[in-house]
Amino acid sequence: MRTSLKRLLTFFLQGVLVVAPVVVTVYLIYWLFSSIDNLLPIFTTQDRFGNTVSHNKGLGFVIIIVALIIIGYLSSNFITGRLFKFFDQMLEKAPGVKFIYSTVKDFFEAFAGNKRKFTKPVRVLMRSNPELWQIGFITQENLELLGDINLMTVYMPHSYAVSGVTVIVHKDNVIPITDISASDAMKMAISGGVAGYEELEENKI
Repeated sequence: MRTSLKRLLTFFLQGVLVVAPVVVTVYLIYWLFSSIDNLLPIFTTQDRFGNTVSHNKGLGFVIIIVALIIIGYLSSNFITGRLFKFFDQMLEKAPGVKFIYSTVKDFFEAFAGNKRKFTKPVRVLMRSNPELWQIGFITQENLELLGDINLMTVYMPHSYAVSGVTVIVHKDNVIPITDISASDAMKMAISGGVAGYEELEENKI
């Protein structure tokens, strides 16, 4: 009897592991579509209780994606790109706005675009334990302005979070990671070592 219950529990947990990622993914996609649709007052009606009901069925999401593509195209154009650059410079100089705008802009540029920063994955030796290493990404290779050309800044992302920590370390405590790409190193870091490395092994086979 105990063996049968243990097998049923094992199958139950296995089923949860299979279904949970699918359910969470589907729910997040549904929530994203619904949220964006509700932002645009297109094809909306009111029910008998006075609540607004959206009938966009993904139309708002499509409109936003197309709009972002058009904005991206216009920003890369020589003529219209100058207007975007002028608007960007105005926001970066506007009192009270420049701090928020610059911070958000630098954050997104660090992960995507031609100016992305996290392209040099490394292993950082943690002096608290000579056998402990942590995955990071070089953000500044030379800190001569701080009085030491042998220092560099390394950003180390936290696992299962969008946060991280920036540390100043000596170059001797940093070893470049060259066997995997920067994106795989980022996957490995934020997934707790679950993703990234296995994909590399599969590609070698």
